[in-house]
This record gives sequence, structure tokens and C-alpha cells, in this order.
Amino acid sequence: MRNPLACCPYVQACVLFAAGVIVGLCWTRGPAPDVVAQQPVQGKAGAEARLRELKIELPAVTRPTNTLVNAVRVGDMLYVSGTGPGKGMVGRLGQDYDVDRGRAAARQVGLQILATVKAELGSLDKVERLVKTLGMVNAAADFKQHPQVINGFSDLMVEVFGKERGTGARSAVGMASLPGGIPVEIECMFEVRR
Repeated sequence: MRNPLACCPYVQACVLFAAGVIVGLCWTRGPAPDVVAQQPVQGKAGAEARLRELKIELPAVTRPTNTLVNAVRVGDMLYVSGTGPGKGMVGRLGQDYDVDRGRAAARQVGLQILATVKAELGSLDKVERLVKTLGMVNAAADFKQHPQVINGFSDLMVEVFGKERGTGARSAVGMASLPGGIPVEIECMFEVRR
């Protein structure tokens, strides 16, 4: 018996294409991307669970008074604006603050940044990793321990996201002054899940 599709290559191509579409629609490769994006890494507590374990409460997010926004998301990157420790912290490292107080101020900046990230994404579990940190320290001219101050921020990121996801490239630099006389300002970039 003769194949009815043998006479027309166009019909054969259409039938093969339709079969390919049907197979492609039926083929599954695990959960949908939205479901995967909301799940923490297997076997590891997510950032939200770590906050609860550490009994960390995030501060309220304040709206900027200048012409800027707290954060901007572009594709899978979240860029967080320069952030200070909040009200009441004013002083210069090596003059008004020692390293321990500076480290505590940098940790407070980290809490402010985590609050901003959570407000932007809805959940810290959507953070894939910290990519880059720029830590600015309001320091006296002879102060030399800028990295130790910014460790307050970096250590918090590792506590919340884990060593692999919470460690990124980093700079820690001294400044002659910072807005409002704050001791520390930090800006950073996160890779986030879509």
C-alpha cells in the first residue's frame, strides 16, 4: 500500500512540525521557573529562615528625600543605592569611633540594605548572591582599618546568605566626609532570581 504522505513533501514537513510541537509541549523538565525561583537551595536554609533563626528584625525602609531611589532592578541584577546606618549615628572613624563601633555601624547599614532588598523583591530568598560591595568609611586622615570596619556588613551578609552566596567582590575606602556626618555608607549589587 502506498504512503499517502509520500506524494507531497509540504504535507510531510507540516506533519513532522506538528508532531515536534506536540512532543515539545508534553516534555517536562521539572517544575516551572517561577516555582524554582521561590525555593531555597536544597539542604540549606533560605535567607528568610536564617533571619528568623538569628532573631534579626529588619528596620523600616525609608523613602529617599533626594532625587534617587533605594534600589533599581535591571534584569537579574539589583543595584542598591548608597545607604547609611540610620538616624542617630554620626561620627568619624579614628576620631569619634573606634573599629568596633565602626563595625557595628556597618552591620546596621547591612540591616538597612537587607530591608531595602526585601522591600524590592518581596523575599530575601530571591537573592542569588551578593556580587559587589563598595564600603565608604568617614575616617580621619591617619585611619587605616577601613576593611575591618566594612567587615561588619560583610559578616552579616554571610550570616544571612551563607558563605558562597553572601561573599562578593568588595572595596573599602576612606572618605573625608559622608552625608550628614554618618560614619559608614555602603552601596552594593545583588544577583537575583527572576
